[in-house]
Amino acid sequence: MDELLEISAQLIRRVPTDFHRSLYHRIPWNNRLIGLKGARGTGKTTLLLQYLKSLDLPNREKVYVSLDDIYFTDASLVDFGKSFYQAGGKILALDEVHKYPSWTREIKNLYDRYADLKIVFTGSSIIEITKHQGDLSRRALMYELQGLSYREYLHFLHHQEYPVIALDDILHPDFEMGDYFSPDFKPLIHFQSYLKTGYYPFAMEGLSEYKMRLRQLSRAVVENDMAEIKGFDIRQAKKILQLLNIIAQQVPFKPNLSSLAQKTSIHRNSLNNYLYFLNEARLIRMLYHKNYSVSTLQKPEKIYLDNTNLVYALSLQEPKSGSIRETFFQNQMSYLHTVRASPQADFVVDNTYTFEIGGRSKTSKQINNLTNAWVVKDDISFPTQRSLPLWIFGFLY
Repeated sequence: MDELLEISAQLIRRVPTDFHRSLYHRIPWNNRLIGLKGARGTGKTTLLLQYLKSLDLPNREKVYVSLDDIYFTDASLVDFGKSFYQAGGKILALDEVHKYPSWTREIKNLYDRYADLKIVFTGSSIIEITKHQGDLSRRALMYELQGLSYREYLHFLHHQEYPVIALDDILHPDFEMGDYFSPDFKPLIHFQSYLKTGYYPFAMEGLSEYKMRLRQLSRAVVENDMAEIKGFDIRQAKKILQLLNIIAQQVPFKPNLSSLAQKTSIHRNSLNNYLYFLNEARLIRMLYHKNYSVSTLQKPEKIYLDNTNLVYALSLQEPKSGSIRETFFQNQMSYLHTVRASPQADFVVDNTYTFEIGGRSKTSKQINNLTNAWVVKDDISFPTQRSLPLWIFGFLY
């Protein structure tokens, strides 16, 4: 255990704290049990270490451990937690919990046994704590960390700091850009770079191998993270990667499930499950009709890749501008809002607001007879009447 404490102290000391994700400030850190899930590469480990660094506690009372560490091949988490607590430990931060088979049961045991031990854990976006032995859903506050918003990207890579803007404020008829941005702010200068290489924080490490890293990340999610799902057949990984590749070349993809099953040799009954796993892994996003119900299994209206960086990385040819616009809008909007397909336009948000996405020449003809409806344009800098700039939806978080 001493070696893990030493490694933890080194990691905490080295983690940078000049930039915090917006989620960091929304988490009620005083809660006894907090779960943080998210896709690979979105910065969960950094956020966890930043929290530990913020605590005015000696290193022996706070510890970071990754449950894929070789230490846990022989030692149990519950025994480690017991030893840490008995030695005066107060904050137990657990990373990559999905790599440890009995993580829910043992975290529950630690939570129930030691009333003054605080536990924070991270795991893959695929994990569903209600479906594991030792259900934590009544105990843990769960949050999801998405990739960088355009606002966070400007702060993180270009040192331009601006506030979060709520959707209701963006849509308010009295919205004033000057209340949020300086007069010299030029919103489109870095926007294309963000769309291509700005979603994942590891962009800071260099862009020369960025696309290759995203391809490797996608493969790792399918071959490693999905392998942790109970009942998942790892022999299907190659077919799932083929499924992902087919979607990537045609996004937004309007699924014909019978045809898709035939092309990938995946049984029709299994196809819905694999699409669901890819969606939960944040490799794709499925768009459903406005009246979609989670209680019924329905075919999605469209399938997108999760974010625009994946579109550029996985497409074999230059992506279509329309696909990039819609992917960006749905990705940034879906983090805090419900997005569905609109029968009259592209999207309905929170069952209230309708949006049609297009370029500078897009007219409002398609939404003229609708209330609470806007055209979103990707190459304008400022709002005009019923037209809103696409980039501003990157300031929602």
